[in-house]
Amino acid sequence: MHPYEFQDLVADLLKALGYHIAWVSPPGKDGGVDIIAHTDPLGTSTPRIKVQVKRVAQKIDLQTLNSFLAIIDADDVGLYVSTAGFTRDAEETARKQTGRKITLIDLERLVDLWVEAYGKLDDKARRRLPLSPIYFLTPES
Repeated sequence: MHPYEFQDLVADLLKALGYHIAWVSPPGKDGGVDIIAHTDPLGTSTPRIKVQVKRVAQKIDLQTLNSFLAIIDADDVGLYVSTAGFTRDAEETARKQTGRKITLIDLERLVDLWVEAYGKLDDKARRRLPLSPIYFLTPES
């Protein structure tokens, strides 16, 4: 999947989870933020959600995470999505944040969220990462 399509997939997921997408970065330099979302339709309530999306093969390290944390203000929530996950140092730093709120999402968590929100996604979003249900017979209790 092309990186910008992956970015759109994350925006679709956030929308399905009830967030309001204010901006998705066009191709080119983005200043460290790929998506801006809000909890309300007008974007007047805090927090503002700043999202960084990386479709990469190597785990996000502490230095890369710190670059993103530098643009997270007190009224923001940072959401970092990485297909390769995060180094132990990066995860530990994210957990220890007190002044800035940050959530790390690896590929496994992203897929779990996609499955959870699948029924709320529009058809275009579902085509980005289609799922098919699997049914099992269960014994009567």
